Order: sequence, then C-alpha cells, then structure tokens
Amino acid sequence: MQASATGGAGAISPKVEISDVSLRYFGREGEIEALRGVSLTIAPGEFVAIIGQSGCGKSTLLSLISGILKPTSGTILLDGRPVTGPNRKVGYMLQQDYLFEWRTILENAVLGAEIQGANMTKARERARMLLTRYGLGQFLHYLPRQLSGGMRQRVALARTLCTDPDIVLLDEPFAALDSQTRIALADEVAEILRREGKTAILVTHDIGEAISMAERIIVLSRRPGQVKSNHPIRFATPDSRRPTPFTARNAPEFNKYFNTLWQELEVHVEG
Repeated sequence: MQASATGGAGAISPKVEISDVSLRYFGREGEIEALRGVSLTIAPGEFVAIIGQSGCGKSTLLSLISGILKPTSGTILLDGRPVTGPNRKVGYMLQQDYLFEWRTILENAVLGAEIQGANMTKARERARMLLTRYGLGQFLHYLPRQLSGGMRQRVALARTLCTDPDIVLLDEPFAALDSQTRIALADEVAEILRREGKTAILVTHDIGEAISMAERIIVLSRRPGQVKSNHPIRFATPDSRRPTPFTARNAPEFNKYFNTLWQELEVHVEG
C-alpha cells in the first residue's frame, strides 16, 4: 500500500517522500537531464522495486535518497525531514560486494559502524549475530577470497544491516551471481528485510526479481526518468502471507504481472 503524505485520521506518514525531483548534470555531451519531476511515497516497512530501461535514472534515484547526490530541484524527505547528505538511517547494498580482501569477514561486516564512529563492542556483537544468522558463523575469521559469491553478498548484507538502518537501498545486489544463487539469495534477503521490519527499495533490471521480491513496482520512463506507472504486487495465498520469492515465481499471478511489465518496458524483440 502506498502511504499518503497527508491523508485523514489514521493515515500512515511516509518513510520516504519524493516530491517533484529533477536532476541535471553536465557530461561530455553537455547538460544531461537524468530525472524529471519524480514524485512518490514509500510507507514504513514497504518493499518497493524500481525498474526501467538502462540509463533511465534508477540508480541515480537511490543516490539521491541516500544523500550522495543532491537534486537540481524538488525535495526528498526521510521521516518528514529533508535529505541534506548521507544519513545513518539509510543502508546501501551495491551490485559488487566491495569487501576489503585484507580484512576478515567480521572486520568487513563492522566497517560501516567503524566509519560512523559507533560503539564497536556493540557493532561486533551485532555483526556476529547477523553473520551467524546468515549461515556464516563459522567463517567469521576467513578472508573474502575464501568465500563463494553468494556468501560474499551475505557479508555485504550483514555490513549494511550492522548499523541498523531503517531504510535499505539495494542497487542490483544479485546481478553478479549465477541464476541459481541469485534466486536463493533473493529469498534470503527478502525474508531478512521483512523480518527486521526494514523499508527496502530495490533497483533491478530483472522483472521477475522485482515481482517476486517487492510489494510494489515503480516503472520509470526512458531518460529523463519519470514515474511511468505504479503496480501493487499481490498474491493470493491461503494464510494471506506473502510467498517467498521462489514460491512467487510459480504463482499464477506471476506471469500476468510479468507480461504487463514486459510490454510496458517496450523490450519486444523485433521479428
């Protein structure tokens, strides 16, 4: 459900509120308009995916939410407060794990807390708990090169969550993995983020991944990126609980959503 920024009694205040955001920058070809008039709200605990053609500004939008970039115009609010720079409430998980090869798994997992100047005793306790929960308890003192790609991404997730952010940004976090590992890890990550009550925003080129993981999908137009459409994703289940990403791929609703989004993205192959 999309939260209302105003609404009447009982309305939920948005966790993220993006209002008429545009971004222009200068490149080799002159001024480039990356985003134009983007407006959307995301409710606390909601899992939203953003999809669109390459170059439409999906990752740029995450950088704006995180405070790494500033919009040319418009506003971005987190919990009703303007984003003015990087925020401890926001965790960012990228396509590459960016683990330091000379640091152990545990040392990598506490890196964000270390940079933030957090209490390192508490950070190490939380990192140990997260890594153990993700099946890496016996690898705490291993180096990254000793782990598989999927295990490395679990470490990257533990590092992201070690600082206990409210909002987790996921920028193509599984793109470098093989198909089987990608689906398995998507299952794990979705379960972890929902269990911990995080607000999650996923950027992906994979339509199936977006459908299986997210409660809502935002489609951006070609550059300059604008909100083209907004698709709530719902599955009929006996106990009203959302299916896991793997199970969702076999649900009857999956193909309907996939075909709708495929056509909307205009990715037809010319015959």
